[in-house]
Formats: sequence, structure tokens, C-alpha cells
Amino acid sequence: MRTRIQMEPLFFHTFNAVVMILMAVVTLYPFLNTLAISFNAGNDTIRGGIYLWPRIWTVQNYEAVFAGGNIFHAFWVSVARTVIATVLSLFLTSMIAYTISRKEYVFRKPVTIIIVLTMYFNAGLIPYYFLIKDLHLLNHFMVYIIPGLISAFNMIVIRTYIQTLPEGLVESAKIDGAGDFRTFLSIILPLCQPVLATVALFVAVGQWNSWFDTFLFASSKQNLSTLQYELMKLLSSSMISNSSAAVANGADPGAARNMVTPMSIRASITIVASLPILIVYPFLQKYFVHGMQMGSVKE
Repeated sequence: MRTRIQMEPLFFHTFNAVVMILMAVVTLYPFLNTLAISFNAGNDTIRGGIYLWPRIWTVQNYEAVFAGGNIFHAFWVSVARTVIATVLSLFLTSMIAYTISRKEYVFRKPVTIIIVLTMYFNAGLIPYYFLIKDLHLLNHFMVYIIPGLISAFNMIVIRTYIQTLPEGLVESAKIDGAGDFRTFLSIILPLCQPVLATVALFVAVGQWNSWFDTFLFASSKQNLSTLQYELMKLLSSSMISNSSAAVANGADPGAARNMVTPMSIRASITIVASLPILIVYPFLQKYFVHGMQMGSVKE
């Protein structure tokens, strides 16, 4: 009987370890496979059979990605729009969330309904384009910032989190003479770090991966081009020119072997575009579980 009781934890932990290893393999395999393809010779990749290790090592795919002189400038444009838009969006969205979370605010329900309606209804792409034009945001850096400052979904997430905070925190601040804005900055905002970190990741990933707004509103200004837009143009051009390059190199097996293909370019682009997010994510992950309700008041 004692032996059976001792064996149960062993089987349980062994089963958990096997399941976790399988989940890790399933999760990491697509990324590792893409990484292997990005370092494999393009023409060899067409044969297939690339799994976790390149068959013919090369950095030619990355050389093709960084061959354009504007790629580094586009990278810093993407970094600037991501950082500025994330900071402003977090501050303004959390301010609105705090406002409509207050029970004494008589218009909180109508305002909430109006904001939520924007999640389900919009005027369409053409009216949106003319709106951006009338606001004089075409070919302007602020076209990346202003339209996405407020997110209805993120506002609801932050408001829900604020409503879980002890009401006594706000009451104590008001007794000490703090106004609404001071209460928001000194009490509510620091306690919302976990949800703000989560929302920040949502906003940052969306801003970093965005290229369609560049295509619509800033494609004629090369100095406003973003990294994702430049990579999209590179992928499109490689797909168009690949067939003609294959014909031209048909008589030269060595040149054909070194040819960059859309599949290898796509893998390299995926790694280049996702690497900054992978670097930032571990610094935000710790806030996803642990709260920071400092100086809470017992009710």
C-alpha cells in the first residue's frame, strides 16, 4: 500500500513532464523550422525536407533582405511608431477606462455604449481614407499614431481590471485631498501595471506588424516607410522576379544553386520581423500573473 502511494507522485510528475515536453516541441517547431529555412540555400529549400537544421548553410537570404538601403531607416520608423503609439495609447485608454469605471460619473453607461459600438460598426475603408485626408494626416508620421490612440477592446480590459481594485484606495486618496487626475496617476496607474503590460504587448505587436496603413496613407513618402512595408515589397518583388531569374540562370547551375527563392525570403523576413518582439516579450511576461496592489486597504 505504501509503495503504491509513493509511486503515484512519480507517475504524475512523469506524465506532466512528457506532456510539457511535447507541448514545447509543438510550440517551438514552427519557429525553428522557419529559422532553418532562412539559413538554407534558396534553391535547395524548394526540394523540401528541411526540418530543424539547414541542409546547405548560407546567409544569402539575409543579405537579400538587408540589401536595400532603406531597410535600416524603415526599422527605426517602425520602432518610433511602436514606442510612441504604445505609450500614448496606454495612457489615454487607461484614463478613459478609469473615468467610465467611476460609479459617480453619470454618463459612464452612454459613453461606454458609444465606445463599444465602434468595435462592431465602421464606415468602411473609403470614408476612412477621406477622413484621414481631411485631417491632413496623409504622408505624415502622425497617421501611425492618432487613428489608433484609443482601442475599445483594450479600454474594456483595463476598465474591468480597475473595477477589481479596492474602492477604499480611491476613497482614501480623496480624503487626503487628491483630485481625480492625481488619484489616477498616483494610485490607479501604478496598480494597473499587470494589465497595462498585457495591453502594451497587444498594441506594440499590432503597431510593429502593421504595413497596410503605410501602403494607404504614406506610400509616396519613402522616409515614412516602415519595416513591415519594406519587407512586404521585398517579398512581392522576389515572387515576381523569381521565375525570370530561374530561366536566366538555367544555363548556369552554380548561379541557380545560389538563387534566392520566395520561400527562403519569406522565412528570413519572418525571423527579422519577429525578433524584436521575441526580445521584448520576456520583460513583460512577469506582469501577466503577478499583481502589484501596493498599499491596498482592507475592507
